[in-house]
Amino acid sequence: MAVSYKKLLHLMIERDITNIKLMHDANISANIITKIKNGKYIALDKVESICLALDVTPNDILEFIQSEDKENA
Repeated sequence: MAVSYKKLLHLMIERDITNIKLMHDANISANIITKIKNGKYIALDKVESICLALDVTPNDILEFIQSEDKENA
């Protein structure tokens, strides 16, 4: 499975939140922003920090996507 943070990126656009503001409010590093933009896994405590800063749930900012290269059993 892969992870997608498109929901978070759209939410940031809707609320006019910059990467710098999210980094400050959620106390996360630029490396976390890079991982989000590249669809890489981030630690659960970072997801929690982002959710608390934005007053959302994990379901509001990320989703898991079935890998297309796996065969359905």
